[in-house]
Amino acid sequence: MTTRRQLLRALATGTAGMALLGGGLIERAGQALAAAPARRQVTIGGKRVRVFDVHGHCVFPDVAPLVANTPLATTLQDLVKTPGLVMGPERLAYLDKEGIDTQVLSINSWWYGTSEPVAREIVRIQNEKLSAWCAARPDRFVGLATVALQFPELAAAQLTEAVERQGFRGVSIGGSVQSDELSHPKFDPFWARAEALGVLVFMHPQPAQGTTINPRLAGKGFLANTIGNPLETTVFLSHLIFDGTLDRFPGLRICAAHGGGYLASYSGRSDALCDRGP
Repeated sequence: MTTRRQLLRALATGTAGMALLGGGLIERAGQALAAAPARRQVTIGGKRVRVFDVHGHCVFPDVAPLVANTPLATTLQDLVKTPGLVMGPERLAYLDKEGIDTQVLSINSWWYGTSEPVAREIVRIQNEKLSAWCAARPDRFVGLATVALQFPELAAAQLTEAVERQGFRGVSIGGSVQSDELSHPKFDPFWARAEALGVLVFMHPQPAQGTTINPRLAGKGFLANTIGNPLETTVFLSHLIFDGTLDRFPGLRICAAHGGGYLASYSGRSDALCDRGP
């Protein structure tokens, strides 16, 4: 019998690293599935339970030509070289090994610094690739769309396209855009569309000044990730609360990575501010 602790450890492992992949999507996926060992079954109290991993990163190298000879080329190349991020059939074998029944796939938002034409094409390619992968195995994968959030009106249109025509169940975003907080009214067209569509918005931290990019986080311990990422999540959520975004769009459905950062465990201080602050 799998204990609660073992289940949580399995889920944590599922969010940390993924398997290497390449082209020939459907054919290679079938080969890998046939060669893979039987899927690990997770049970609690003797009862079979389905395991969902909502934090499954991936990347598609197909967009590399769009950022060639730009600073973002190095960023993308680093992602492509990261073990487990490039999609391919071995991902299924990994899920079976870890006992993950369904994985929600998302792409970290590294393209917020691109121009509108480039961002539009990056999003188009990524959403097409991700949609095709999920359509090939809808029992195992659910996709979160990508959008060019630096252009909020465009992002709203891309989200509509992704949900209504490509079958995406939600959207993945960063915690800020080029130092702009997502609680700024200029992002309201995106929030309004996400609310109207009723889809999940999954927020994952990206490099940002003052949180993940902070000289005090230098040194051992990979603190930019260990402390900086949940700090970015906390700042993102706190701005949505205190700047009124959640009042303007109360129907939003938001999933914040890394357990909501520090907000969940330190919400009492936020509550106290509501009593004594302006």
